[in-house]
Amino acid sequence: MTSVALTIAGSDSGGGAGIQADLKTFQELGTFGTSVLTAVTAQNTLGVHAVQPIETDIVIAQIDAVLNDFTVGAAKTGMLFSGEIIEAVADTLSQYERIPLVIDPVMIAKGGASLLQEAAIAALKERLIPTATLLTPNIPEAEVLTGMTIVSMHDMENAANQLLRMGAGAVLLKGGHRMDTRDAEDLFMSADGECFLMRSKRIKTKDTHGTGCTFAAAVTAELAKGAPMRDAVVTAKHFIHAAIEDGLYLGNGHGPTNHAAFRDRGIVERKDVELIGKR
Repeated sequence: MTSVALTIAGSDSGGGAGIQADLKTFQELGTFGTSVLTAVTAQNTLGVHAVQPIETDIVIAQIDAVLNDFTVGAAKTGMLFSGEIIEAVADTLSQYERIPLVIDPVMIAKGGASLLQEAAIAALKERLIPTATLLTPNIPEAEVLTGMTIVSMHDMENAANQLLRMGAGAVLLKGGHRMDTRDAEDLFMSADGECFLMRSKRIKTKDTHGTGCTFAAAVTAELAKGAPMRDAVVTAKHFIHAAIEDGLYLGNGHGPTNHAAFRDRGIVERKDVELIGKR
């Protein structure tokens, strides 16, 4: 039976992030992608030029349409824009049988444009994070959510623990913004005590648009297929590493990643990611 994944996110007209990146990732990992649109952006590799949120009743109608017809194995959220949309998503999902939910707390685009209203942060923390099977912030997003400054692995561990106390079942804190290490280190911590580090070489490129969306979508696709969380997260790390390393070199700004790279490399022993158990 074909596995089904759901993304609840904004549209990126440039195709590198948001709904477009999620659906490409779902397809590449062998899942059927369904989608709920929360906002339309006029966006390219140079930045976000305009944003138009979708009316909350249409967001709700989309969720109902998908969940009333498809057997969804896992879902993710991306750009939700406003507190009203966050509350609508939380309220609507609560009416259905619980499925694994990956929350990517999208706040700021690569070019610096805000993708989440300030007032929505409280709704995210109070309504959505407690429902997360996995929360996937990068360092700037984790700093906003926790009020901390994060510059080291010790800081990442403290921030992840604070995010777990907000109610998330697990946290994948992406460390690509850290400058104190030559590698890209992502920290996984769960409420049941599992903790490990994923380390890969840092790739020198400006083309990282949509990496957060793609990473979270890859985890979602694997969960939708029934993979254990640890396996899903590790596969997603390999997926995003390949997508960045085998770049497409499109556009004049922060270009998109190559969503086909993981598949194009074939089924081989993957050595791009070092897995380090912390306890």
